[in-house]
Amino acid sequence: MLTTVATQVSVIGSGAEWEDAAEEVGRLLAERGCTVVTGGHGEVMAAAHRGAKAAGGTTLAILPGERHEDANPWADHVVVTGIGHARNLAVAASGHAVIAVGGSWGTLAEIAFAKRLGRRVVALEGSHAVGGVPVAATPAEAVELALRDLG
Repeated sequence: MLTTVATQVSVIGSGAEWEDAAEEVGRLLAERGCTVVTGGHGEVMAAAHRGAKAAGGTTLAILPGERHEDANPWADHVVVTGIGHARNLAVAASGHAVIAVGGSWGTLAEIAFAKRLGRRVVALEGSHAVGGVPVAATPAEAVELALRDLG
């Protein structure tokens, strides 16, 4: 029997100032039938999950620690890794595409992992500028670029 995996898009980033944009990204992805994958904590990660849940979508949190209860309240499924920052590889690898919203060093590492793995990466304007990563002016453009030609 053949099975298909739902399209998963990892939303990476941090920064409270990016929450509105991340929530819109999460909502738009869910409206397109995507599972929203994040690192499972607050700010951008929680906002992307919150937006996805508001649109009836499914969310997956990949945590650095060992406790399920550390996930944000909008996480449907939680993977506890116990591997700290190394979980950034799992977040990047789990998405068929990756959208960066704001962020810091962990986000930059996830962008690098995703590119190394051949994943499509899109950065929302104001996120890290990395050669070879298209920049989207709006959450809608980021979602469109991320999903172009997938599945």
